[in-house]
Amino acid sequence: MDTFYLICFGVGLVLSFASLAGGFAHLHVGHFHIGHMAQGHNSSISAVNGFTVMAFLCWFGGVGYLLHHFNILIAPLALVLALVSGFAGAGLVWSVLFKVLLPREQVLRSEDTEMTGVVAHVSDAIRESNGVGEIIFSQTGARRAAAARSEDGRAIERGAEVVVIRYERGIAHVRRFEELNAQLEMPQQRPGMTP
Repeated sequence: MDTFYLICFGVGLVLSFASLAGGFAHLHVGHFHIGHMAQGHNSSISAVNGFTVMAFLCWFGGVGYLLHHFNILIAPLALVLALVSGFAGAGLVWSVLFKVLLPREQVLRSEDTEMTGVVAHVSDAIRESNGVGEIIFSQTGARRAAAARSEDGRAIERGAEVVVIRYERGIAHVRRFEELNAQLEMPQQRPGMTP
């Protein structure tokens, strides 16, 4: 029985580390998928999945080995306690995964990270003539930073409110918010008419 418990523990531990190394991505080992999670379909993931099975094997094997190897209890009682601890470990992983982590997960769309039109504040002054500074903005509920250039080549001081006009090669091209706002508020003039 010691060997059986150790094999269960070892398999659970090795697969846990393999899924950690796979980063919850598609790490394929033959026809066996490790760490595969359905994206955006949290309700469709079964309570009996790779993570809970690995937790069960680790706890079952570890507790079973300790209880049986050191002759603390008779073999049938050690098996029952190992099963109980295996289910407890799997239940703990299930609780953390499904009650804490997955409800907060969301699938991002390209619109969620679109930079054009984002209002930001300059955190590091943007120098004139294509100087690069930094902007701070909020996106998808988090505070973010990005390198920024003035779209018209003029300097923009720290603390100024700006709008991202375009985003290319990791650099946001920005204009002052008040300038853009003033342009939008100017009345449209018809050709040939004087103000």
